[in-house]
Amino acid sequence: MQPVTSPDPSPDPDAARKGWMSTLARAPAARLAELWEASDLPPLADGHAWLRRPESGAVMLRGRAGAVGAPFNLGEMTVTRAALRLATGEVGHAWVQGRDKRKATLAALADALMQTDAAARVETAVLAPLRAEAAARAHARAARAAATRVEFFTLVRGDNA
Repeated sequence: MQPVTSPDPSPDPDAARKGWMSTLARAPAARLAELWEASDLPPLADGHAWLRRPESGAVMLRGRAGAVGAPFNLGEMTVTRAALRLATGEVGHAWVQGRDKRKATLAALADALMQTDAAARVETAVLAPLRAEAAARAHARAARAAATRVEFFTLVRGDNA
């Protein structure tokens, strides 16, 4: 009798959340605030209780030589974290680089709202434009790098053949 194999493992159930949290953390603070203010999403002061007010600190960055060597302490990076709970019970968290407490608050609020019926509005008004702009920046960076690419080739001489 042949063993029964299970179907492909289900995708990471938290992958979507990791994706939007990454987008929010990497977004320029001014652009995140601009998109939020231009949307019909609730303002920062409405309907949430702080679980952890925005606070700045440092985290140790670790690296590995060649991505396989022994880990080593690379240095510290300043981060700001925040956590809040909506009146409906959803909890939003954020960790962002730097000391921008407003960005951390907006990111935590967006995280919480993405767990509600307002997710489509947050996606359309904030996340989709941020993803498109990040993709455009990455494309422009790749184009600049491609412009410096050097093609090496070797001519084969008749006596080497």
